[in-house]
Amino acid sequence: MDDEQTNSNAELPELPDVPFLELSEGRLQGVVSSESQAERVYASSISAGDHGLSCCSNDDLRCGGLGESQACRHIEALLAQAIREFGAQRVARYLKIDIAEGAALSNGLHPISAPSHAPEIFRSFLRHMTYLQMPVTGTPTV
Repeated sequence: MDDEQTNSNAELPELPDVPFLELSEGRLQGVVSSESQAERVYASSISAGDHGLSCCSNDDLRCGGLGESQACRHIEALLAQAIREFGAQRVARYLKIDIAEGAALSNGLHPISAPSHAPEIFRSFLRHMTYLQMPVTGTPTV
């Protein structure tokens, strides 16, 4: 699989923004913006191995687009952004996705419903935001 391969999002309309994502806790997880409400974000995740999908808003509502075995647009955006940031091969290895050469990673998912990991994801996101707000002190040495 080519590391530069994308998730074949050319046929999809514009996806929501993903201000935070990480490969952590045995999941690809992150925060995805709502397309309809500026004050709402979603904690979305795909677990490695069983491809358990979870997507829940910051006001603790399950994503209406998430099916029992079907990804919502937040999950699609999370996967697309992960491929851009980490490369298709790394994401496929981490999530344990087996796909044919040239196929989209999403084709290798065999998703199931998973419990919400929203509290852990939002906690990680807030910790990340704290690091971004820390003042830079001292003079860097070369």
